[in-house]
Amino acid sequence: MMHETAGGRRYDAALHFLDRQIIDPDGRLVAKVDDIELQERADGRLVVTALLTGPGALGPRLGGRIGDWVVAVWRRLHPAPEPAPGRIAMTDVVDVGSAIHVGRRRESLAVDGLERWAYDHIVSRLPGASHDPE
Repeated sequence: MMHETAGGRRYDAALHFLDRQIIDPDGRLVAKVDDIELQERADGRLVVTALLTGPGALGPRLGGRIGDWVVAVWRRLHPAPEPAPGRIAMTDVVDVGSAIHVGRRRESLAVDGLERWAYDHIVSRLPGASHDPE
């Protein structure tokens, strides 16, 4: 599946987006791309409209019992009654390379990647884990 940017560059969605780190303008880790959001264009081609992050995006991609378990635990621990995966619109993406760079700071994107979620809900509760992972 290919994605074409406004500049006309084409990317293989699975190869260039999935599992890549997302970096903000300050060089800080935002999250990892756990899945992508697709939209069908009038010509029938699929294009990537957003990068999805966190356990809510990763679980369905994993599939099976493990994927169901990841989503179930995430839903149970999430404060929202109907949580949605973190979503970063492709309009926020400024560069695609070994990592994906976005033009907005981590805080303004308001996404919790699996790494941040795991730290907040699991690692930070362990004895001796009192420092920020960043």
